[in-house]
Amino acid sequence: MSADRNGTGYSVFTDTMADMTYPEVAEAAERGAVVLWALGVIEQHGPHLPLATDVYVPMAVLRQAKALLAERGIESIIAPPFYWGINAVSSSFPGSIKVRAPVMIELIKDVFASLGGDGFRRIFCLSGHGDAQHNRTIYDGIVAGCGPETIEGHFVLAPVMRDRLELDPADPRLVTYGKASSGTPGNLDIHAGESETSVLLHECMEACRCELIPGLRPTNLGMEDLKVWRQGGKQALKVTPMGYFGDPAAATAEKGREFLRQNAASVADAIERTLRAPA
Repeated sequence: MSADRNGTGYSVFTDTMADMTYPEVAEAAERGAVVLWALGVIEQHGPHLPLATDVYVPMAVLRQAKALLAERGIESIIAPPFYWGINAVSSSFPGSIKVRAPVMIELIKDVFASLGGDGFRRIFCLSGHGDAQHNRTIYDGIVAGCGPETIEGHFVLAPVMRDRLELDPADPRLVTYGKASSGTPGNLDIHAGESETSVLLHECMEACRCELIPGLRPTNLGMEDLKVWRQGGKQALKVTPMGYFGDPAAATAEKGREFLRQNAASVADAIERTLRAPA
């Protein structure tokens, strides 16, 4: 994929229903296709990554997951990404758009109702953003949006996020998938670090400020720092004054390729298990 800083290359609408015609959408629904939906944010990602990183990453995962599901006889379409989310942690940084939880919930409900009205019966939501309030709101939106007249919604998330939100593992709306390690205990890779930078280098290098990456020193932050950072606002700004939490200079496009391969396979496996589970 290609991209440039003027927005004339890479598009988050690529391979989504936004590029389909309405008869094609109707036919997909009639065939029983499931919907895949990425829910990210516009948020600062250090001096080297674009604000849309949390949209680009889950969209890349879902594109690969869609292809894997197709190989297994499961048709899916990708809804255009959601990107007006909650930014509690990065609220003090310029460029981090902040949306109220009730607004986000209502939008999720309306999207569910629209897709359900088109005949789709199941939607799988994947978050691209680690903020706990954002993810709790996704869950609340799914609960509010599901119903016999709308669509059956599922939240695809890592077990660590499920546990952090204190959600019931037996909740049928939850679909858990494996996730790569967040780094060693003394050098966590949380935000705009090695993993996310690697994915962006692989997916849309031209959207990165590649000339800055080699000079970004690792933050070498641990769990206690993470607890403070998660308080958000000025606390997050104090812990990560440059906006990243990890080691961006360790990133490579090849690492990004492997990260996407592993995560897409895990997401596809989790969705397939859910769809093939006995009613």
